[in-house]
Amino acid sequence: MSAGPAPARATAPALSRPLVSRALLAAFGIAAAADLISLLAGAELGHQLAKPLLMPLLAAYALTRGAPKLLTVALLFGWGGDVFLLSDADWAFLVGMGSFAAGHVCYLVLFGRRRTSVPLAAAYTAVLVGAVALLWPDLPADLRIPVAGYSLLLTAMAYRASSLGFLAGLGGALFLLSDTLIATGVAEWPQLPVPDFWVMLTYIGAQYLLTAGVLHAMYGERRTTV
Repeated sequence: MSAGPAPARATAPALSRPLVSRALLAAFGIAAAADLISLLAGAELGHQLAKPLLMPLLAAYALTRGAPKLLTVALLFGWGGDVFLLSDADWAFLVGMGSFAAGHVCYLVLFGRRRTSVPLAAAYTAVLVGAVALLWPDLPADLRIPVAGYSLLLTAMAYRASSLGFLAGLGGALFLLSDTLIATGVAEWPQLPVPDFWVMLTYIGAQYLLTAGVLHAMYGERRTTV
């Protein structure tokens, strides 16, 4: 008689985990919408409140999907960069950039040695050299070397992300675009209307697509080994 209720108890966690995942992903979407709408409306307080919620919610979602630890760590380093870049201080910009750089290292290790496209490598190399060459004269002197080093690491991450497929590759490209928009602002180039909106739109999309791409690649590999 005791064998009857056991299956229900055993399946309860399996049933609840998808619900938790959906709730966390929905919360991430709500925080993203609140942040973007705040930027469009010029509501700085809304941006200050919503931005720090983004990466913890995405990392929690990834955890409920059984994500590798390096993905979670990369997202949390992104959270550190988000928080520091809320400040306009030069030291906060450098610390935030360092936090993002650590996240890119996590991504690079996570991507491993999967095969990537040689023509795509040439294209990313051209983008890196061209962007640094154009931005260099207009960047503050004390930021030129850090920005160039960070750009090299970011471009490597964006290129290697393509080894996981379309989703991760698009995420890497959007991350490169987002940070290039930030760099043009630092260099005081002409900006799009509401520049922070475009930076955050591409950044949020980048981190979500990288997460989705990693999870998709991981699940695909598990299916092929079963």
